[in-house]
Amino acid sequence: MLYELIGVVRPGRGVNEIKEIARTAGNQVLSTGGVVRGITNWGTFLLPKPARKQGATYHNGHYFIMRFDSSAKTQHAVKRTLGLDPRMIRYSMVKVGTKMDEIKDVGGKVDWGLGLRL
Repeated sequence: MLYELIGVVRPGRGVNEIKEIARTAGNQVLSTGGVVRGITNWGTFLLPKPARKQGATYHNGHYFIMRFDSSAKTQHAVKRTLGLDPRMIRYSMVKVGTKMDEIKDVGGKVDWGLGLRL
């Protein structure tokens, strides 16, 4: 199954922190036989609403996207790992598709504004 993970990391710590979190999640997918299609760094943006995590309030967050193919069990393990990481403000994971017809043309890079209609 193809999943898309959107992660928001606390800002101000540099790109190395984002790389480390993405590397940890990616290694977890790879160690169970999954495939990481791509990781895209979107940068720091204003959050839709302030988020509280471990006694701090965040107004901005550093966004990254990771697309990967794995089993549902691996997806749950990645969610559990990200949920326990204190550097993560929030994350969201969606299943993009399960059948080869649905996911064959999905690339690894996610451009900002792709498909957005305002």
